[in-house]
Amino acid sequence: MSNIVDKKMIEGDEIESSLRPLKLVEYVGQSEIKEMLKIYITTARLREEPLDHVLLFGPPGLGKTTLAHIIANEMGSGIKVTTGPALTRPGDLAAILNELEPGDILFIDEIHRLPKVMEEMLYSAMEDFVIDIVMGKDSGASTLRMNLPPFTLVGATTRFGDLTAPMRDRFGIIHALHYYDSSELSTIIKRTSRILDYPINDDATLELAKRSRGTPRIANRLFRRIRDFAQYENKDIIDKSVTTYALDKLNIDSAGLDITDRKYLEGLINRFKGGPVGLEALAASISEETVTLEDVNEPYLLQEGFIIRTHRGRVATDKAYQHLGINRGGLF
Repeated sequence: MSNIVDKKMIEGDEIESSLRPLKLVEYVGQSEIKEMLKIYITTARLREEPLDHVLLFGPPGLGKTTLAHIIANEMGSGIKVTTGPALTRPGDLAAILNELEPGDILFIDEIHRLPKVMEEMLYSAMEDFVIDIVMGKDSGASTLRMNLPPFTLVGATTRFGDLTAPMRDRFGIIHALHYYDSSELSTIIKRTSRILDYPINDDATLELAKRSRGTPRIANRLFRRIRDFAQYENKDIIDKSVTTYALDKLNIDSAGLDITDRKYLEGLINRFKGGPVGLEALAASISEETVTLEDVNEPYLLQEGFIIRTHRGRVATDKAYQHLGINRGGLF
Protein backbone atom coordinates (compact mmCIF):
# COMPACT_ATOMS: atom_id res chain seq x y z
CA MET A 1 0.00 0.00 0.00
CA SER A 2 1.47 3.35 -1.00
CA ASN A 3 1.84 6.24 1.39
CA ILE A 4 1.73 8.73 -1.50
CA VAL A 5 -1.34 10.94 -1.71
CA ASP A 6 -2.75 12.12 -5.03
CA LYS A 7 -2.77 15.93 -5.05
CA LYS A 8 -6.43 15.94 -6.08
CA MET A 9 -7.56 14.12 -2.92
CA ILE A 10 -9.60 16.23 -0.56
CA GLU A 11 -8.23 17.45 2.76
CA GLY A 12 -9.48 15.71 5.88
CA ASP A 13 -9.58 12.14 7.06
CA GLU A 14 -8.16 10.67 3.84
CA ILE A 15 -5.04 12.84 3.99
CA GLU A 16 -4.72 12.36 7.75
CA SER A 17 -4.82 8.59 7.24
CA SER A 18 -2.27 8.76 4.44
CA LEU A 19 0.21 10.48 6.75
CA ARG A 20 0.13 7.61 9.22
CA PRO A 21 3.06 5.18 9.05
CA LEU A 22 2.12 1.57 8.46
CA LYS A 23 4.99 -0.22 10.22
CA LEU A 24 6.91 0.21 13.46
CA VAL A 25 10.10 0.99 11.55
CA GLU A 26 8.37 3.99 9.94
CA TYR A 27 6.95 5.31 13.23
CA VAL A 28 8.94 8.25 14.57
CA GLY A 29 9.41 8.76 18.32
CA GLN A 30 8.21 6.77 21.35
CA SER A 31 11.33 4.62 21.00
CA GLU A 32 10.83 2.63 24.20
CA ILE A 33 7.26 1.75 23.28
CA LYS A 34 8.33 0.69 19.79
CA GLU A 35 11.07 -1.52 21.20
CA MET A 36 8.70 -3.26 23.59
CA LEU A 37 5.94 -3.67 21.01
CA LYS A 38 8.43 -5.19 18.55
CA ILE A 39 9.33 -7.83 21.15
CA TYR A 40 5.70 -8.58 22.05
CA ILE A 41 4.54 -8.75 18.43
CA THR A 42 7.45 -10.91 17.30
CA THR A 43 6.99 -13.46 20.08
CA ALA A 44 3.21 -13.54 19.69
CA ARG A 45 3.63 -14.32 16.01
CA LEU A 46 6.20 -17.02 16.77
CA ARG A 47 3.72 -18.66 19.13
CA GLU A 48 0.91 -18.10 16.62
CA GLU A 49 -1.11 -16.44 19.38
CA PRO A 50 -2.99 -13.15 19.47
CA LEU A 51 -1.12 -10.27 21.05
CA ASP A 52 -2.04 -9.57 24.66
CA HIS A 53 -4.50 -6.71 25.17
CA VAL A 54 -2.87 -3.27 24.84
CA LEU A 55 -3.72 0.00 26.61
CA LEU A 56 -2.24 3.25 25.28
CA PHE A 57 -2.71 6.52 27.13
CA GLY A 58 -1.54 10.10 26.87
CA PRO A 59 -2.57 13.52 25.55
CA PRO A 60 -4.43 13.76 22.22
CA GLY A 61 -2.54 13.61 18.94
CA LEU A 62 0.52 11.61 20.01
CA GLY A 63 -0.14 8.54 17.87
CA LYS A 64 -2.34 6.13 19.82
CA THR A 65 -4.63 5.44 16.86
CA THR A 66 -1.65 5.12 14.55
CA LEU A 67 -0.04 2.55 16.84
CA ALA A 68 -3.27 0.52 16.91
CA HIS A 69 -3.23 0.29 13.10
CA ILE A 70 0.49 -0.51 13.11
CA ILE A 71 -0.11 -3.35 15.58
CA ALA A 72 -2.74 -4.79 13.22
CA ASN A 73 -0.40 -4.47 10.24
CA GLU A 74 2.54 -6.04 12.08
CA MET A 75 0.37 -8.92 13.30
CA GLY A 76 -1.11 -9.41 9.83
CA SER A 77 -4.59 -8.98 11.33
CA GLY A 78 -7.76 -7.13 10.53
CA ILE A 79 -8.85 -4.21 12.67
CA LYS A 80 -12.25 -3.00 13.82
CA VAL A 81 -12.40 0.60 15.05
CA THR A 82 -14.93 2.21 17.37
CA THR A 83 -15.09 4.63 20.30
CA GLY A 84 -16.37 4.39 23.84
CA PRO A 85 -19.18 6.96 23.33
CA ALA A 86 -20.39 5.13 20.20
CA LEU A 87 -21.15 1.96 22.16
CA THR A 88 -24.41 2.83 23.87
CA ARG A 89 -26.13 -0.58 23.98
CA PRO A 90 -24.90 -4.11 24.72
CA GLY A 91 -26.05 -5.12 21.27
CA ASP A 92 -23.63 -2.63 19.70
CA LEU A 93 -20.63 -4.26 21.35
CA ALA A 94 -21.94 -7.79 20.77
CA ALA A 95 -22.33 -7.08 17.04
CA ILE A 96 -18.75 -5.81 16.73
CA LEU A 97 -17.29 -8.70 18.72
CA ASN A 98 -19.29 -11.19 16.65
CA GLU A 99 -17.69 -9.85 13.45
CA LEU A 100 -14.12 -10.43 14.63
CA GLU A 101 -11.95 -13.06 13.00
CA PRO A 102 -9.31 -15.00 14.97
CA GLY A 103 -6.38 -12.72 15.76
CA ASP A 104 -8.19 -9.50 14.83
CA ILE A 105 -7.61 -6.19 16.59
CA LEU A 106 -10.53 -4.36 18.20
CA PHE A 107 -9.53 -0.72 18.73
CA ILE A 108 -11.66 1.31 21.15
CA ASP A 109 -10.72 4.97 21.33
CA GLU A 110 -11.80 6.99 24.37
CA ILE A 111 -12.23 3.70 26.18
CA HIS A 112 -12.64 5.55 29.47
CA ARG A 113 -16.06 6.69 28.21
CA LEU A 114 -17.48 3.17 27.85
CA PRO A 115 -20.79 2.76 29.70
CA LYS A 116 -20.39 0.52 32.74
CA VAL A 117 -22.56 -2.27 31.32
CA MET A 118 -20.35 -2.41 28.20
CA GLU A 119 -17.20 -2.40 30.30
CA GLU A 120 -18.48 -5.37 32.29
CA MET A 121 -19.27 -7.23 29.07
CA LEU A 122 -15.68 -6.73 28.01
CA TYR A 123 -14.31 -8.39 31.14
CA SER A 124 -15.29 -11.90 30.06
CA ALA A 125 -14.56 -11.10 26.41
CA MET A 126 -10.99 -10.09 27.25
CA GLU A 127 -10.29 -12.89 29.72
CA ASP A 128 -12.19 -15.89 28.36
CA PHE A 129 -13.27 -14.81 24.85
CA VAL A 130 -16.96 -15.19 25.68
CA ILE A 131 -19.80 -12.76 26.30
CA ASP A 132 -23.11 -13.32 28.02
CA ILE A 133 -26.16 -11.76 26.39
CA VAL A 134 -29.34 -11.38 28.42
CA MET A 135 -32.45 -12.31 26.44
CA GLY A 136 -35.87 -11.13 27.55
CA LYS A 137 -36.87 -9.29 30.72
CA ASP A 138 -37.72 -9.91 34.35
CA SER A 139 -38.74 -13.49 35.20
CA GLY A 140 -38.60 -14.53 31.56
CA ALA A 141 -35.00 -13.42 31.08
CA SER A 142 -32.37 -15.95 30.04
CA THR A 143 -28.67 -15.71 29.34
CA LEU A 144 -27.07 -16.72 26.06
CA ARG A 145 -23.33 -17.34 26.11
CA MET A 146 -21.55 -16.48 22.87
CA ASN A 147 -18.04 -17.76 22.16
CA LEU A 148 -15.61 -15.34 20.53
CA PRO A 149 -12.47 -15.94 18.49
CA PRO A 150 -9.21 -15.00 20.22
CA PHE A 151 -8.65 -11.29 19.60
CA THR A 152 -6.63 -8.35 20.87
CA LEU A 153 -8.30 -5.31 22.39
CA VAL A 154 -6.32 -2.10 21.93
CA GLY A 155 -7.73 0.67 24.10
CA ALA A 156 -6.74 4.33 23.93
CA THR A 157 -7.49 7.05 26.44
CA THR A 158 -6.47 10.56 27.37
CA ARG A 159 -7.73 10.00 30.93
CA PHE A 160 -5.97 6.98 32.37
CA GLY A 161 -7.21 7.77 35.87
CA ASP A 162 -10.83 7.52 34.74
CA LEU A 163 -10.46 3.83 33.90
CA THR A 164 -11.64 1.46 36.62
CA ALA A 165 -9.07 -0.80 38.26
CA PRO A 166 -10.78 -3.99 36.95
CA MET A 167 -10.53 -2.66 33.39
CA ARG A 168 -6.89 -1.57 33.73
CA ASP A 169 -5.94 -4.93 35.22
CA ARG A 170 -7.19 -6.82 32.17
CA PHE A 171 -4.62 -5.21 29.88
CA GLY A 172 -1.34 -7.10 29.70
CA ILE A 173 0.52 -4.32 27.86
CA ILE A 174 0.19 -0.74 29.12
CA HIS A 175 2.17 2.21 27.73
CA ALA A 176 2.08 5.98 28.21
CA LEU A 177 2.83 8.11 25.16
CA HIS A 178 4.90 11.25 25.74
CA TYR A 179 5.33 14.54 23.91
CA TYR A 180 7.83 14.60 21.03
CA ASP A 181 10.98 16.70 20.94
CA SER A 182 11.78 19.13 18.13
CA SER A 183 14.11 16.68 16.39
CA GLU A 184 11.43 13.98 16.22
CA LEU A 185 8.81 16.44 15.05
CA SER A 186 11.20 17.73 12.38
CA THR A 187 11.54 14.19 11.03
CA ILE A 188 7.74 13.84 10.95
CA ILE A 189 7.33 17.21 9.21
CA LYS A 190 9.91 16.29 6.56
CA ARG A 191 8.06 13.01 5.96
CA THR A 192 4.75 14.87 5.64
CA SER A 193 6.39 17.26 3.20
CA ARG A 194 7.49 14.36 1.00
CA ILE A 195 4.09 12.64 1.12
CA LEU A 196 2.21 15.83 0.24
CA ASP A 197 4.88 16.71 -2.35
CA TYR A 198 5.50 20.23 -1.07
CA PRO A 199 9.10 20.92 0.02
CA ILE A 200 10.02 22.72 3.23
CA ASN A 201 13.49 23.97 4.15
CA ASP A 202 15.31 23.17 7.40
CA ASP A 203 14.76 26.54 9.08
CA ALA A 204 11.03 26.38 8.43
CA THR A 205 10.89 22.78 9.62
CA LEU A 206 12.53 23.67 12.92
CA GLU A 207 10.27 26.69 13.42
CA LEU A 208 7.17 24.59 12.83
CA ALA A 209 8.48 21.84 15.10
CA LYS A 210 9.07 24.30 17.95
CA ARG A 211 5.49 25.59 17.69
CA SER A 212 3.72 22.23 17.39
CA ARG A 213 3.29 21.54 21.12
CA GLY A 214 5.28 18.31 20.91
CA THR A 215 2.36 16.76 19.01
CA PRO A 216 2.55 15.12 15.55
CA ARG A 217 -1.14 15.69 14.79
CA ILE A 218 -0.72 19.41 15.36
CA ALA A 219 2.50 19.50 13.31
CA ASN A 220 0.74 17.84 10.36
CA ARG A 221 -2.32 20.08 10.63
CA LEU A 222 -0.20 23.23 10.77
CA PHE A 223 1.93 22.04 7.86
CA ARG A 224 -1.16 21.88 5.67
CA ARG A 225 -2.19 25.38 6.65
CA ILE A 226 1.31 26.77 6.06
CA ARG A 227 1.27 25.07 2.67
CA ASP A 228 -1.89 27.06 1.88
CA PHE A 229 -0.08 30.32 2.68
CA ALA A 230 2.94 29.28 0.62
CA GLN A 231 0.82 28.36 -2.39
CA TYR A 232 -1.15 31.59 -2.09
CA GLU A 233 2.14 33.49 -2.27
CA ASN A 234 3.30 31.31 -5.22
CA LYS A 235 6.23 29.87 -3.29
CA ASP A 236 7.73 26.63 -4.56
CA ILE A 237 9.13 25.83 -1.14
CA ILE A 238 8.01 26.57 2.40
CA ASP A 239 10.60 28.84 4.03
CA LYS A 240 10.88 30.29 7.52
CA SER A 241 9.34 33.64 6.58
CA VAL A 242 6.07 32.18 5.33
CA THR A 243 6.04 29.68 8.20
CA THR A 244 6.40 32.43 10.81
CA TYR A 245 3.84 34.62 9.05
CA ALA A 246 1.29 31.79 8.80
CA LEU A 247 1.72 30.66 12.41
CA ASP A 248 1.40 34.22 13.66
CA LYS A 249 -1.82 34.59 11.66
CA LEU A 250 -3.03 31.33 13.20
CA ASN A 251 -2.30 32.76 16.67
CA ILE A 252 0.32 30.13 17.46
CA ASP A 253 3.07 31.88 19.40
CA SER A 254 6.78 31.10 19.68
CA ALA A 255 6.21 28.52 22.43
CA GLY A 256 3.38 26.80 20.57
CA LEU A 257 0.69 28.31 22.78
CA ASP A 258 -2.66 29.04 21.16
CA ILE A 259 -5.41 31.49 22.13
CA THR A 260 -6.91 29.15 24.73
CA ASP A 261 -3.52 28.50 26.35
CA ARG A 262 -2.89 32.22 26.67
CA LYS A 263 -6.43 32.86 27.96
CA TYR A 264 -5.76 30.20 30.58
CA LEU A 265 -2.48 31.78 31.71
CA GLU A 266 -3.78 35.34 31.55
CA GLY A 267 -6.89 34.36 33.53
CA LEU A 268 -4.78 32.57 36.10
CA ILE A 269 -2.44 35.54 36.50
CA ASN A 270 -4.75 38.54 36.08
CA ARG A 271 -7.93 37.24 37.73
CA PHE A 272 -6.47 34.98 40.40
CA LYS A 273 -3.08 36.62 41.04
CA GLY A 274 -1.25 33.60 39.68
CA GLY A 275 -3.11 31.10 41.84
CA PRO A 276 -3.60 28.76 43.44
CA VAL A 277 -7.09 28.37 41.99
CA GLY A 278 -9.32 25.40 41.24
CA LEU A 279 -9.79 24.34 37.63
CA GLU A 280 -13.57 24.82 37.66
CA ALA A 281 -13.27 28.42 38.84
CA LEU A 282 -10.57 29.14 36.26
CA ALA A 283 -12.56 27.50 33.45
CA ALA A 284 -15.68 29.49 34.34
CA SER A 285 -13.71 32.74 34.39
CA ILE A 286 -12.48 32.25 30.81
CA SER A 287 -15.65 30.54 29.49
CA GLU A 288 -14.00 27.23 28.61
CA GLU A 289 -14.94 23.64 29.42
CA THR A 290 -13.02 22.06 32.28
CA VAL A 291 -12.60 18.80 30.36
CA THR A 292 -11.03 20.63 27.40
CA LEU A 293 -8.60 22.51 29.61
CA GLU A 294 -7.65 19.40 31.56
CA ASP A 295 -7.23 17.08 28.55
CA VAL A 296 -5.91 19.43 25.86
CA ASN A 297 -4.30 22.50 27.40
CA GLU A 298 -2.98 21.59 30.81
CA PRO A 299 -0.78 18.61 29.86
CA TYR A 300 1.36 20.80 27.60
CA LEU A 301 1.40 23.75 30.00
CA LEU A 302 2.56 21.40 32.75
CA GLN A 303 5.12 19.71 30.51
CA GLU A 304 6.63 23.04 29.50
CA GLY A 305 6.63 24.42 33.03
CA PHE A 306 4.09 27.23 32.58
CA ILE A 307 1.94 25.98 35.46
CA ILE A 308 2.15 23.63 38.42
CA ARG A 309 -0.64 21.75 40.15
CA THR A 310 -0.85 21.77 43.92
CA HIS A 311 -3.39 20.38 46.38
CA ARG A 312 -4.85 23.90 46.53
CA GLY A 313 -5.14 24.36 42.75
CA ARG A 314 -3.26 25.63 39.68
CA VAL A 315 -0.34 28.05 40.04
CA ALA A 316 1.38 30.09 37.32
CA THR A 317 5.19 29.83 37.24
CA ASP A 318 7.77 32.53 36.61
CA LYS A 319 8.05 31.17 33.07
CA ALA A 320 4.38 31.99 32.44
CA TYR A 321 4.84 35.58 33.63
CA GLN A 322 7.96 35.99 31.50
CA HIS A 323 6.34 34.51 28.41
CA LEU A 324 3.36 36.85 28.66
CA GLY A 325 5.54 39.83 29.57
CA ILE A 326 3.75 40.41 32.87
CA ASN A 327 5.64 41.93 35.80
CA ARG A 328 5.62 39.68 38.84
CA GLY A 329 6.53 41.67 41.93
CA GLY A 330 9.65 43.24 40.46
CA LEU A 331 10.65 40.19 38.42
CA PHE A 332 11.49 42.51 35.49
